Parts: sequence; structure tokens; C-alpha cells
Amino acid sequence: MWYHSQMTSRIAAIAIDAHDLRKVADFWAAVLGWTVTEEVPDEIITIAPAGEPGVSIDVVKVPEGKTVKNRLHLDIRADGSTQAQEVERVLALGARPADVGQGPDVSWVTLADPEGNEFCILSRSVQDVAGDLNAG
Repeated sequence: MWYHSQMTSRIAAIAIDAHDLRKVADFWAAVLGWTVTEEVPDEIITIAPAGEPGVSIDVVKVPEGKTVKNRLHLDIRADGSTQAQEVERVLALGARPADVGQGPDVSWVTLADPEGNEFCILSRSVQDVAGDLNAG
């Protein structure tokens, strides 16, 4: 049973483990158009939308490399372009195709960041979703 109260939680940050902090933080900042907002050398780099409060990404230093599929991943949408154009752009930034067993008939594209953290680019763009919301 769902219980609604006046007190809730909000996501403040999403943590991504990395061996090479700068490489992973720069990749995600470029993908999302975000900027570095905080940095503790050899520990953590935080990226977030410039001047906008909300969720940030903390790229956190870990000693080990990635060895298994992520249990949590990001789903992103193209903003101002198509899925195919966004996939091409993100591949040029250093992503690579990833096979996590998704099969050939899915509508999303699964990729991995420079250290292997999986993420998906969804088929519908930000504008497609906004158009559907405005039409309803």
C-alpha cells in the first residue's frame, strides 16, 4: 500500500564510480552540457547544470575498475536532436556500444561511458515528450 506523507525525499546526487575522475567527469559534463561545480582532488568531482538547482552527478574515485553490469544506470533523452544524432555525438565524446542483453528489438540504444558505466539513449527526444504532454 502506498503511503503519502508531507515529508518526502528528493534525489540530490547520483554517484558514478570512476578510476580516472577527470576523464569520466569531463565525459558526463560534455554529454549533459553541465559544468564542474566542486572538486576535491583525487576524491570527487561534482558536475551540475550551471546556475540551476537540482540533481548533480558526483564522480567518485574508486581504486578498482568496473567488473560487472551496473545495477543502476542513467536513461537520457536527446535534446534538440534525434536519437541517432545524439548517439553519434556521444560516441564521438568517448562512449562505446554496450551489450547488456537488451536484444535487437528495443527502442533505446545502450552505451557505456569511458570506464564502462552503462547508460541508455531513449528513442523519444525531450521535445517529443514535451509535445505529448502539451497535447494531452
